[in-house]
Amino acid sequence: MPIHLLDGGLGTTLCDTHHTTFTSTTTPLWSSHLLISSPSTLLACQRSFASIPVNVLLTATYQISIEGFARTKTPEYPEGIPRSAIPGYLRTALDVADKACVDNHGHGHGHVTKLALSLGPYGACMVPGREYSGDYSGSGGCEGEEGLVRWHTERLRLFVDALGGKEGFEERLGYIAFETIPRLDEIRAVRRAVGEVGVKTPFWISCVFPGEGGRLPWDRCGVEEVVRAALGAVEGGEMPWGVGVNCTKIEKVRGLVGEFGRWVAKMRECGEIAKVPALVLYPDGTDGEVYNTVTQCWEKRDGEGRDTRDWETQLAQVVKDAEKSGPFNFFLVGGCCKASPEHIKRLGQKLEL
Repeated sequence: MPIHLLDGGLGTTLCDTHHTTFTSTTTPLWSSHLLISSPSTLLACQRSFASIPVNVLLTATYQISIEGFARTKTPEYPEGIPRSAIPGYLRTALDVADKACVDNHGHGHGHVTKLALSLGPYGACMVPGREYSGDYSGSGGCEGEEGLVRWHTERLRLFVDALGGKEGFEERLGYIAFETIPRLDEIRAVRRAVGEVGVKTPFWISCVFPGEGGRLPWDRCGVEEVVRAALGAVEGGEMPWGVGVNCTKIEKVRGLVGEFGRWVAKMRECGEIAKVPALVLYPDGTDGEVYNTVTQCWEKRDGEGRDTRDWETQLAQVVKDAEKSGPFNFFLVGGCCKASPEHIKRLGQKLEL
């Protein structure tokens, strides 16, 4: 049963290992700011993941948005980066990720790594970020599904146009990753955006579950509703290649995987879906730290009763158990915030990849 390895937390690794800092006011593009300020630093960081090696490497584009570029002041663009200048930075994102993979091949691994276009939710591009709450109120038109369809369609088209059209886009990217989705309407919106743009690149939708009870932060919907929004009939929406969980504490993953498996199996048994999607899992690599969206810092909190096993041991066991229990027959597994190259390397070893 195929298990492929995904990379880890790009932004946190840049901060923890490469001495970078980000804030929503000075660097509203977050890790994507390095496409402007220091592509060489970004390359070094992405190379550290590619050299493990991984099967899939995410691009440094999670918080890319037209609004984020407009808020980014540089010596060349003191009033903010205009839309006309954005395509060059998008191409740089893919060029850097490609080079990280090519350099890895040059070191004798002989390992093919596919690129996944990282696209965060609308809330990740708000100031302050709201992907952990899903509260898009006051967003100027993106409070509901139709506004989110327009926003995601416009952003996806930026990349398609920057890469010379659909053919160029599909040639360079193995996957599209719609990540950290906190709302049911946004799940449907990204499916419709893919249908609107018309690219055939496989895509996955992974959701964030920051609270208790295995529910989305905004709608308070459970996994059944998430699975139905991701895989059920949506007019104008494309079917994702994979579904799953990211940016969520490791201790929540086992229960969530059980629920994803349960509802995907039910939809398959009832003939509501033609085939079972891949399961995509990349939880946070935290050890008790919680991100404070106000201070924009990671804060250590007591974790009484937490599983004391290594992160990679816990995640590998969840995957092995899910292999046995079904219904999934393909897994893409890695890490999100605070998951370092060392975490991902040890995860690959635990999974015997």
